[in-house]
Amino acid sequence: MTTLDTYRLLGRSGLRVSPLALGTMTFGTDWGWGADKDESRRIFDTYVDHGGNFVDTASQYTEGTAETLVGEFAAGRRERLVLATKYTMARRQGDPNSGGNHRKSMVRSVESSLRRLNTDHLDLLYLHAWDFTTPVEEILRAMDDLVTAGKVLYVGISDTPAWQVSRMQAIADLRGWTPLIALQIEYSLIERTVERDLVPMARELGLGVIPWSPLASGVLTGKYTRADLGHEVSGDPSGSRKNVAAANGSLTERALDIADVVKRVAGEMSRTPSQVALAWTLLNPGVTAPIVGARTLGQLEDNLGALDVRFTDAQAAALGEASRVELGFPHEFLARPMPRHVMLGGVTIEPR
Repeated sequence: MTTLDTYRLLGRSGLRVSPLALGTMTFGTDWGWGADKDESRRIFDTYVDHGGNFVDTASQYTEGTAETLVGEFAAGRRERLVLATKYTMARRQGDPNSGGNHRKSMVRSVESSLRRLNTDHLDLLYLHAWDFTTPVEEILRAMDDLVTAGKVLYVGISDTPAWQVSRMQAIADLRGWTPLIALQIEYSLIERTVERDLVPMARELGLGVIPWSPLASGVLTGKYTRADLGHEVSGDPSGSRKNVAAANGSLTERALDIADVVKRVAGEMSRTPSQVALAWTLLNPGVTAPIVGARTLGQLEDNLGALDVRFTDAQAAALGEASRVELGFPHEFLARPMPRHVMLGGVTIEPR
């Protein structure tokens, strides 16, 4: 039986983390839909008391409130936790250097995160999102300097094209800089395009995959119906969870069709749709720990039940078929009979 204290190695490091990470984008009411301080504490305490040690936050979650609450809740047990945060998002409107991937943004964001988290080091620092402007050497060297200074122990990357991540990992290896050990990406039954390149790249280069939004902003829980389609979208995360789901592209006709299959499989197993959707992400051998972002203690307790879910072959196949995406070129081309025959001369070779 898998539990939160059935720890896994994160990427090509020796760092041990729980098989479900606790997301804290829901900590704080600044955006209008999160958990208040008392409920956030109950969620945090329950996760840790069950053996959970992998806590995920970011510099600008709920305008910084999430990090502040995590720092307060972690007091007295900081050393048993793996605290991961992210930098990139703008900290001040109108200031061009308060956000982005460059060294100034990174260093100042880390200093702010250390103060809010009330700690002298970050266990894991992610680049939050690719800005398409900063040279990779600047990013990697600045990360390595923070590791050398003891302010950061490990580094990772999030929401970045596969070709750029692989390039960065190669540069870090060749120059002896701190390598990336974690890749945080959106991954769920509704978002499977990362299976084309990002997930296999991560496995090849030693990055543990940490899926965000494994429940597709709540769509896979069954909370939305076709009456919710056509929701007016705002780029501001404040307002409502429905807006977040729509803005992320998770609230679509296809997504609701997939959610219907999840609900059917859940009924067969006497499980909840949330447990089924979370457990499905853990079927991928490249995945280390999906992030659960509960707004209530009840939601967290339900999510933890995903660790007990075991699918039949038929159930896994039904979920896979309902959510299948085309891998595209060159993946599908290279899987066809003629290219394989020409390459292998008719010999069958089992993949790694």
